[in-house]
Amino acid sequence: MTHTRPTLIALTLLLVAAPLLAQQRDTSSPDERARQAAAQAAFEREFVMANPIEPLDSIWIEELTWIETRDAMAAGKTTAIIATGGVEQNGPYVALGKHNYVLRGACERVARALGDALCAPIIKLVPEGSIDPPSGHMRYPGTLTVREETFRMMLEDVTGSLNAHGFEHVILIGDSGGNQSGMAAVAEAVNTRWGKKVAHYIPEFYNNGAHQELLTQLGITETSEGFHDFYWSTALQMTVSPESIRYDERVAAGKASINGVSIAPKEETIAIGEKLMQHLTDRTVKAIHAATGR
Repeated sequence: MTHTRPTLIALTLLLVAAPLLAQQRDTSSPDERARQAAAQAAFEREFVMANPIEPLDSIWIEELTWIETRDAMAAGKTTAIIATGGVEQNGPYVALGKHNYVLRGACERVARALGDALCAPIIKLVPEGSIDPPSGHMRYPGTLTVREETFRMMLEDVTGSLNAHGFEHVILIGDSGGNQSGMAAVAEAVNTRWGKKVAHYIPEFYNNGAHQELLTQLGITETSEGFHDFYWSTALQMTVSPESIRYDERVAAGKASINGVSIAPKEETIAIGEKLMQHLTDRTVKAIHAATGR
């Protein structure tokens, strides 16, 4: 039988653990040793079983079965993307999960453009200010925050999980300014610990100036209304979910604009959002290729 790369990794781990298992067998009863051997044999048979159903066409690890993930990796999808978003106030019209909506569209496009990547679940809980006393976005109801050390430990554990499964490259991208330093620090820390460059922080993903520059080229200029909201961000979000920027409700209330730029008609703003999303995808893919050498 030809084993996939993840299978070989798993079997190698079993060999490394053999001395410990031997020690355990020394103190266990014959019946217990027989049960352990049977359980191990059952696991090894299950690990190489063929997929009994048609696989799902998804790049999201959380949507795949473990067999679909194993087979995708064996077929060459050995890059994993970790995207970090947030739950924070974004003015009076936009859902608290703005960054997560944008990442849902962006990670999908980047992974499919790369051709060898899968996306881990979006990390939605990130540092957003202190809890006691509330600061920054935490002054607004609904915002959720975690401590910087919590955020970094979560990133280390998720990155470590993907590395343990045999992903050759783990990409860190974030759609919020407060996430950037933590991702950079974690990538450097795990690479140093493992003695190899597996994690890659991609700062090119988060570039608000690039969005604004593209809008200028398209003849669109914003003038701030004082809210934590931007036309370019709204346009990106609308490519994924017009409902999350309350499009219909804003039209009904005569509030279908942001920073002096109309978001109506919906189709025109989504078309602008598509251009912004493609520009975001292209520069991110280029940066990932440069970082990984692939």
